[in-house]
Amino acid sequence: MTRQNLESVLAGLGPVAVAVSGGVDSLTLATLAHRLAPAATLVVHAVSPAVPAEATARVRAEAAREGWSLRVIEAGEFADPAYRANPVNRCFFCKTNLYGAVRRVTDRQILSGANRDDLGEYRPGLDAAREHRVRHPYVEAGFDKAAVRALARDLGLGAVAELPAAPCLSSRVETGIAIEPETLGFIHAVERLVGGALDADSGAKRAVRCRVRAEGVVVELDPGSLAALDAADREKLGAGIRAIAPARLAGLVRFAPYRVGSAFLVEPREARA
Repeated sequence: MTRQNLESVLAGLGPVAVAVSGGVDSLTLATLAHRLAPAATLVVHAVSPAVPAEATARVRAEAAREGWSLRVIEAGEFADPAYRANPVNRCFFCKTNLYGAVRRVTDRQILSGANRDDLGEYRPGLDAAREHRVRHPYVEAGFDKAAVRALARDLGLGAVAELPAAPCLSSRVETGIAIEPETLGFIHAVERLVGGALDADSGAKRAVRCRVRAEGVVVELDPGSLAALDAADREKLGAGIRAIAPARLAGLVRFAPYRVGSAFLVEPREARA
């Protein structure tokens, strides 16, 4: 699990297309691949209602700073009824559409930023990656999330190295509730509202998740952030959330401890979101 191992993996791949979401894993992979072989590295970022605008802005900023060859494409998953239905394996349909869209703009080897920690989680997107012959250099080189963050620091990526985990916005919607762009826009607005109100460190240990459930809206927070909210804070934030909610979500709002995978109605073993 060394940088040399990862560089050896990348050196053996030839021309590559790195699928970049805007998170620490894919941004770091794209940076290293491009620095090793600029002419052989294409960076592809897919936009959709499930991708926050800040993630796209971050990708564009890093592309400008590093001199990447960047293609911004439409992911296309919202045209897929199977994805919109939000089954427990929704990520399979998401990644199937993503990798299909990438393949339409390049015949290079597609790379993902999956790391070894992802292998112990419920990740149906990895099945889609397998079908599209996507390679995972971090996995091949033995990198876990901590190693990726260390590499990001070593590459001088600054704040990117400390980005909190940020799965796509659709991961906040309870299994079986249809994925709608309006719902995802609301989720993102709530997370920005709550994150801003906490006025706290936004580093890797921070967690703010707005879950849309059949029962209503649940805002999950890491222990420190949750403890910082007193009754008055919760009432004020709840009122603010209801004020921006679509009519069907303007009822119950509650706060709870952050729990990975809690948007699954029927949670597979080791589910994460």
